Amino acid sequence: MAVLVELIRIMIQGLIFAIFLRAVLSWFPVDRSGTLFRGLDAVTEPVLDPLRRLIPRVGMVDITPMIAILVLYGLLSVLDAGARG
Repeated sequence: MAVLVELIRIMIQGLIFAIFLRAVLSWFPVDRSGTLFRGLDAVTEPVLDPLRRLIPRVGMVDITPMIAILVLYGLLSVLDAGARG
């Protein structure tokens, strides 16, 4: 059970990193058709797209990455609390 919890924890942390990286890279004018961007899109879009439907942009700013990261950190907290019993 501990191995499964740790595996889920690592996956959530990786997703947090991917969302953060995608948000930071969006600030720079680069070609988004490269392998890195397509990979980040494939990993993060299943999390961000449903949030975008629920949460409108604030002016020109898309706040869904920030909200997704907060939700994922909440999941980590629940996972840690459940693992400790």
